[in-house]
Amino acid sequence: MKERIKRILSQREKQTIILTDAPLAPAAVLLPIYERDDEYYILFTKRTEKVEHHKGQISFPGGVCHEGDRDLRDTALRETFEEIGVRPEDVEILGELDKMGTATSNFLITPFVGIIPYPYEFTISRDEIEELVEVPISALLDEKNYHEELGVYQGIPYLGSFFDYKGKMIWGATARILKQFLDLVFGEGDD
Repeated sequence: MKERIKRILSQREKQTIILTDAPLAPAAVLLPIYERDDEYYILFTKRTEKVEHHKGQISFPGGVCHEGDRDLRDTALRETFEEIGVRPEDVEILGELDKMGTATSNFLITPFVGIIPYPYEFTISRDEIEELVEVPISALLDEKNYHEELGVYQGIPYLGSFFDYKGKMIWGATARILKQFLDLVFGEGDD
């Protein structure tokens, strides 16, 4: 799986997908994948009600670029360490997805896909993260756990993605990033 993801992500031209004309702050997230019991999982976080943006939402670890970050990859790794305690040297970055703009919080998110070891002793920042949400990729690929809804933002129609795993709803930019990853790696037409 690791080599497949690397190959697919390296062979495509990245795009920028935005829904607003507002200025967007650079941010980055890590889409962390690990293998457990011969199955691959994606690790999400559920944000606390204390954070400034996206309170209570299911998201990938990540955040806004800081002045001391060398690049957006560094931002994703730093934020992942701060939020859930995964050390940067323990992440193998496999590639990058399209930059995704958020409509309400005005971030331009660069998603990085990475493999993390498992089991892992996570250290959760309780100010930012309420809980870890571990979802098998097979559940995310199950069409019973996915639906789309047509929405309109600032007069522009868009199709929103929603993943529901055991009552945990993944939506917004996180769902768009996740959908792109799943379509690229597991979509029809790819071997």
